[in-house]
Amino acid sequence: MQNLLSILLQSTVITADTVATATNGMTKANDEMNILSLIEKGGWVMIPIFILLFIAIYLFIERYLYIRKTARMDNTFLYSIREMLVGGNVQGAINYCRNSQYPIAKLLERGLNRLGSPIRDIENAIENTARVEIYNMEKNLSILSAIAKIAPMFGFLGTVSGMIRTFHSIASANKIDISTIASGIYEKMVTSATGLMVGIIAYFFYTILTTMIDRAVNKMEITAIDFLDILHKPATK
Repeated sequence: MQNLLSILLQSTVITADTVATATNGMTKANDEMNILSLIEKGGWVMIPIFILLFIAIYLFIERYLYIRKTARMDNTFLYSIREMLVGGNVQGAINYCRNSQYPIAKLLERGLNRLGSPIRDIENAIENTARVEIYNMEKNLSILSAIAKIAPMFGFLGTVSGMIRTFHSIASANKIDISTIASGIYEKMVTSATGLMVGIIAYFFYTILTTMIDRAVNKMEITAIDFLDILHKPATK
């Protein structure tokens, strides 16, 4: 009986020691797996990746605010121009567009300045102005698209360079240490994961902005069509 109790006590002590060791190991692993530690272990490649992230965020905010401002238009804006044109107050309509805070008024102002010319000339003037506005909206979007492609490449570069260093260390030591290999691989895979995340974020930003531009262009086209209809109506009276 005493032998049985002794065995049970020893088993309890061993189990407690094992649990304590495992807990300490998990705590240590958690400490090692915190974000700042992983970023640090990613190496120098993490610097350009985070620079690309900051550029992507800046471009998204700047373009988002500009495109939203460009797409704004009061529902009564076109109605007010129609009333002025029907009343024969062309100069008033031009001044109204010139003083308007809506960027889309530039298109209508250019068309109003061409009044008296053939309708086709007015359409060309509006289209040319619209192209300029679309170009302004799409400005720097190519950079955002490039970041979505380049960031994962930087991550892969960091992983490859880390693997080269890891295997070079193994070759120099003339022995294979599985812990060294495993730690080297997981540390350098951080760069690939970070690069992919930055690429996904940049592509997400790019998609949002291009969708906003498509909607703004559609609104411009509808406004231009309505404006040309207004020009035809007074002329038929």
